[in-house]
Amino acid sequence: MHHPHDPYVRVRGAREHNLKGVDVDIPRDVLAVFTGVSGSGKSSLAFGTIYAEAQRRYFESVAPYARRLIHQVGAPKVGEITGLPPAVSLQQRRSAPTSRSSVGTVTNLSNSLRMLFSRAGDYPPGAERLDSDAFSPNTAAGACPECHGLGQVHRTTEELLVPDPSLSIREGAIAAWPGAWQGKNLRDILDALGYDVDRAWHELPAEAREWILFTDEQPVVTVHPVRDADRIQRPYQGTYMSARRYVMKTFSDSRSPTLRTKAERFLSSAPCPACDGSRLRPEALAVTFAGRTIAELAALPLTELMGHLRAVDETTRVLTDDLESRIAPVLELGLGYLALDRSTPTLSAGELQRLRLATQLRSGLFGVVYVLDEPSAGLHPADTEALLTVLERLKTAGNSVFVVEHHLDVVRGADWLVDVGPRAGEHGGEVLHSGPVAELATVEGSETARFLFGRSPTPVREVRAPSGQLKVGPVTRHNLRGVTAEFPLGAFTAVTGVSGSGKSTLIGEITEESAGVGRLVSVDQRPIGRTPRSNLATYTGLFDVVRKEFAATDQARARGFGVGRFSFNVAGGRCETCQGEGFVSVELLFLPSTYAPCPDCGGARYNAETLEVTYRGRNIAQVLDLTVESAAEFFADTPAVARSLGTLLDVGLGYLRLGQPATELSGGEAQRIKLASELQRGRRGHTLYLLDEPTTGLHPADVEVLMRQLHGLVDAGHTVIVVEHDMSVVADADWVIDLGPGGGDAGGRIVATGPPTEVARAKGSATAAYLAAATGSPGAPADGRRG
Repeated sequence: MHHPHDPYVRVRGAREHNLKGVDVDIPRDVLAVFTGVSGSGKSSLAFGTIYAEAQRRYFESVAPYARRLIHQVGAPKVGEITGLPPAVSLQQRRSAPTSRSSVGTVTNLSNSLRMLFSRAGDYPPGAERLDSDAFSPNTAAGACPECHGLGQVHRTTEELLVPDPSLSIREGAIAAWPGAWQGKNLRDILDALGYDVDRAWHELPAEAREWILFTDEQPVVTVHPVRDADRIQRPYQGTYMSARRYVMKTFSDSRSPTLRTKAERFLSSAPCPACDGSRLRPEALAVTFAGRTIAELAALPLTELMGHLRAVDETTRVLTDDLESRIAPVLELGLGYLALDRSTPTLSAGELQRLRLATQLRSGLFGVVYVLDEPSAGLHPADTEALLTVLERLKTAGNSVFVVEHHLDVVRGADWLVDVGPRAGEHGGEVLHSGPVAELATVEGSETARFLFGRSPTPVREVRAPSGQLKVGPVTRHNLRGVTAEFPLGAFTAVTGVSGSGKSTLIGEITEESAGVGRLVSVDQRPIGRTPRSNLATYTGLFDVVRKEFAATDQARARGFGVGRFSFNVAGGRCETCQGEGFVSVELLFLPSTYAPCPDCGGARYNAETLEVTYRGRNIAQVLDLTVESAAEFFADTPAVARSLGTLLDVGLGYLRLGQPATELSGGEAQRIKLASELQRGRRGHTLYLLDEPTTGLHPADVEVLMRQLHGLVDAGHTVIVVEHDMSVVADADWVIDLGPGGGDAGGRIVATGPPTEVARAKGSATAAYLAAATGSPGAPADGRRG
């Protein structure tokens, strides 16, 4: 029997994923950090067990309808947990935000600003007061009717649709039209309508060119195709569609990203003439506050917006005070350079994570457990100090803060440390230490201890001589203003700078067409798939070989099972209840939908007959359940599979299961899977590898493994460019390009460039002091920014 005021969260018998019946006690009202190598089980303990159990208890307390659904989702595999308060989870969202999502919508600041305009705005004489919805471009009441609240209109011109007017229509003058039969069909219809399709485009009369490209008419005519000697083609009824209509229809309706991208090439986007890009109706834009429209205030950096709010009279003070108190935590986290109308897809992962943290800080909750997933991801060391201050404030407000983290500065700032390991997958799943940080120093076998206490500065490497230079720029985009950078070819370059300084914008300008690039491989952190149907084995092509091995067994041949029988994406071998996903989506009316194991196949994905076929004693579901490490032993004598698994081991992913759904992978894992897929291809000629924060989500021990691979690529004659915040990686580079000095308008220029030891001495660089510590070289002069 536990005392009712037991100050600990006590976990007993946790067996989620690879956890081996873990017992652990973690004090409440502290900043507790969960560490361990990637795949050791720390997320399974923090999220899969502690947070999942808190969520289950919340559901148990609500309506019976919800409880019934939650039973489908299942409870975490744990004996018992006592002393567990309600929990709030802040995970790194993997989903791609839409263009309608903005800084204002993520932080709910837009709601407060709209309320301010609705209640306290200056309306034109005789105008009716508007509801706050009328100031939102995302509602029917507020959206500009011309551009539907997008702020942009897409148009096309003759020059875009017909890039080479010397060609005839039959020769393909109208580049925007589809290829193959569909394009031939449109040309035949024009011919039947009496247009000359064999005359050069520029020789056609202007009114004919106008009609062909831009008409909204869709005449139907009888087409008599030219008869080929070897086949008879009958006349048919064809409907004409102009080039503009085809492009607009494809752009707005097509579900194929490739077709949409192609259509976009023939469109130019411009601010909507009706709302001038503000996305709002004229009635909303007629209302002002402090002499400005809501669109004008939303376009100001938050620091400037604060200034305008403070300059108003006392009558509106209650509303402006509320807005100011909501903006304050965003400024505290160093994001004052962002504007409310900045769209979410243009933000870095670090900026987005901190915006959501700022919103929590304002929520005023106390007595809860915040479970955070690597809040330092994408943060420059200078920004990490602000993050620690905020975590401390959440704790001071009477909350427990449980953080899964790899960043050593955050680990050092913790009150309590739970180290999981010793290694990944089946070699992990044990708690090596739960106690004060300093006591980890005595724990044998802890990879975290090795880096936290015994790390010497990165030894200075001999800088490689470049084989050439890649010049990028001048670039004027986002906050970059005419910036030109030179990247050494045949070397390892790190691009550094605080969040929002322009790093991703700069490397985004490197294309396959850039002189000296050759082949370009851009490895980002976007998911490898959006549903459980996509997984590690399917993405790498490994699964095709495995299915062939199963189809070649005597059992499969005797039953007439081909390769398709072992695919969970087509009818035949898969379980039809879940359509081969292994999960069914459980819709919760008032909460986000969630996935639960399929009630019929229990997550195996296949029907019973398919599972009867075995290869070396395992059925196809059991093979998908193997970790990469176990599979490498299992398929050691199957060269095509072994090579693929070898590259996954090389980038430190031995702990992942072959069939692990894409929805369960972190951004860093997705990025390394893409890198492994690239490494297993035969490389001919020079390749430039572009990686955006490849160490995100990696324990320092895993960073070592990854760096060996990346340096191996450079030693083989290739070029590697990384955007990076991990100073041990930057210190190990040949060349550093540091942007800044701040974020937003305070950044966007190159502050320093050169080998790491030189950049470590640069004046006015936010990176220099941290890089100096990592290289063990003398630091920047005292006026170099730190913190």
